[in-house]
This record gives sequence, structure tokens and C-alpha cells, in this order.
Amino acid sequence: MTIHDWTRVEAGIFHDFHHGWIEEIKRALNGGLLPEDYYALAEQHAAGFGPDVLTLQGPEEEGGTSGPRTTPSPGGGGLLLAPPKVRLTAETDLEFYRRKQSTVGVRHVSGDRVVAMVEIVSPGNKSSRSALRSFVEKATDLLDKRMHLLVLDLLPPSPRDPQGIHGAIWGEITGQDYEAPTDGPLTLVAYESGLTVRAYIEPMAVGGVLPYMPLYLEPGAYVNVPLDATYQSAFRGVPRRWQRVLEGPSR
Repeated sequence: MTIHDWTRVEAGIFHDFHHGWIEEIKRALNGGLLPEDYYALAEQHAAGFGPDVLTLQGPEEEGGTSGPRTTPSPGGGGLLLAPPKVRLTAETDLEFYRRKQSTVGVRHVSGDRVVAMVEIVSPGNKSSRSALRSFVEKATDLLDKRMHLLVLDLLPPSPRDPQGIHGAIWGEITGQDYEAPTDGPLTLVAYESGLTVRAYIEPMAVGGVLPYMPLYLEPGAYVNVPLDATYQSAFRGVPRRWQRVLEGPSR
């Protein structure tokens, strides 16, 4: 299924779809993509941020290893080590300069360790300068705490983020400009946060097919999130009246 033009409908319609996509991504992660000692929760809050999907790691079993695991679990989950196949990559030059201390412990109310978050950008995140600034500051604060982040932005750039949400985040992290490709105004970006921050960027456009995107669980190791399949499942839940608007001829 190709990406729809969500500017055709009001924010509330996207918000409804947004909830469905959150659930589908969470279901896919818990359905075998994640290794057995990881799990995902929908719409949780951590570190002052309200991510759509929160990925946590349970306590290691006695005698377990802490290195990257590439052997799939019985449910099919396993971590991948090969570099993700995306169109663009970027990395900070030195250790992430925003860090004030070497480690920061952040825990969910369950007591298990937060390792990664997924955020689907909503119209509200771009509705005002303060809303965008809040999103960017919270995203960079998570990276500062060495949490990994997957951001899905299917909305066109606004006057407040002319290079898309990644341009705003990357500028905050590095002070450098990012120029979004003219043929890819929408952005999917996975951030791997270790000693440096790496960004794996897939520029997209309305009509494109969503690829798999990496969700890092530890530096150098990730799972691939099936964005197209989860998007399709969520779209089937959109009321038919609004499906027709979104699937209508180009304006």
C-alpha cells in the first residue's frame, strides 16, 4: 500500500489512524520480532516524553550474556548486526556533545529498562513553534540518555520544520544543517545512540511504499520494523468515508 496524503483530512482523522498504527507496530514487535527478553508497550511515558511505542528489556537471566544476540528466539525475534539498507546515513563527529554524564538510568514504572522508542509525528507536533520545539528537545534528551529512537513523519515539512522533523532534530544535536531531498519530503529516521549518534534516514513521498526500518535495541544491533504491513492493517480500520477521500484522485 502506498503512503496517503494525510493533508487531505483533518487532524482528528490522522489521530485516529495514528492510534491504529501504534497498536499494529506494538503487536508486530511483541509477535516475534523482539528477542524474548524485550517487549513493547503502547503510548507510555518515559523521561518526560510521550512515545507512541516504548520498547523495554527485562532483567537478564542468571548466566546470560550482555552482547548482541543474532540467534532468533523460538518466536522469531533476534537482533541484526548488518548495516541497515537506507538511502542516507549521518553520524555526529565526536561523542554526543549534549551529554553531561557518561550514563543516565531511566526506568519505566514496571522496573524494566527502557531501551528504545517509536514516535509517529502528528499534526499537533508541528502545529506551533513551541510544540515543535518541545518535540525536538524531548527527542534529543532521549538520545542524550542513550535511548534509541525511530521517528515516522508522514506529514510534509511546515514553515517551522522546512527540512522535516529530522532536520530539526539533527540541527539541535549537531548544529549542522540537513537538506531533505526534494523527491522525499516525508521522513523515516532511525537513531542509534551510542558514543556517537547515527541517523539512518529514508526520505519518502506520498505514493511511496513504506520500507522496513531499523529499531535499535542496543548499539550495533536492531530489529526491522515492517512499516508497510502495519500501515496497511491500521488503514483498514479507517472509516470507509475517509478512506475514499485519501484514496481519491490526486488534486
